[in-house]
Amino acid sequence: MAVVELTKENFEETISNNDFVIIDFWAPWCGPCRSFAPTYEKVSEDHSEIVFAKVNTEDEQELAMQFQVRSIPTLMIFRDQIIIFSQPGALPESAFKELIGQAGGLDMDEVRTQIEAEQKGGQNA
Repeated sequence: MAVVELTKENFEETISNNDFVIIDFWAPWCGPCRSFAPTYEKVSEDHSEIVFAKVNTEDEQELAMQFQVRSIPTLMIFRDQIIIFSQPGALPESAFKELIGQAGGLDMDEVRTQIEAEQKGGQNA
C-alpha cells in the first residue's frame, strides 16, 4: 500500500476507518525527515494491513498543533482510534519494525481498560 498524505480534510476519516494507522509528521526542509522517508516507505511495503500516512507540518500546521508536534520527524501510532505511541525522532529500520510488532501485539481491550482507569483516577484527584 502506498503512503497516504493526510490533511485536515481526510485525517479524521482515515483514523476512524482504519484499525492501525502510523503517521509520520515531517516537513520538506527537515534533513532527518528526508533521511527517514526511504525507511518509512520501505517498511510500509511489508505491512499492507497497516495504513502508513504522512502529515506535512508546513502545509498542515493545524494538525501539528492539535497533536502538539514540536519536533520532527514525529511518529504517531493509532490503534482503534487511540494514540498508543507518539515520539519525535527518526528510527533505524530494525527499531521501526520492532515498534510496529510491539504496537500490533497490544491487547486493545487492556489499553481501553487502562485508559478508563486513569480517567477515573484523575477525576477523583
